[in-house]
Amino acid sequence: MLSDIEISRATKLKPIFEIAKKLGIDPDDIIPYGRNKAKVPLKYLDEEKIKKSNLILVTAITPNKAGVGKTVTSVASSLGLNYIGKKSGCGFA
Repeated sequence: MLSDIEISRATKLKPIFEIAKKLGIDPDDIIPYGRNKAKVPLKYLDEEKIKKSNLILVTAITPNKAGVGKTVTSVASSLGLNYIGKKSGCGFA
């Protein structure tokens, strides 16, 4: 079985413009930071939709040297929800 880091390194990232197009974001509104990440204006936030949405907060109280689990859990949850037809995103603060 591959480790998390091996899976991560083997994954081919999609260009940010491809992801933005899928989400209906105008390419002119994207401020790219490399090929795989970008800033998007706040006008794309839908406050009414946010009020009706649920938040899944992934935290840990016991630190460990690898910090294992939080990011993988967040990304896997988001991908799983997308897979079953729910629109979800993964944010990190």
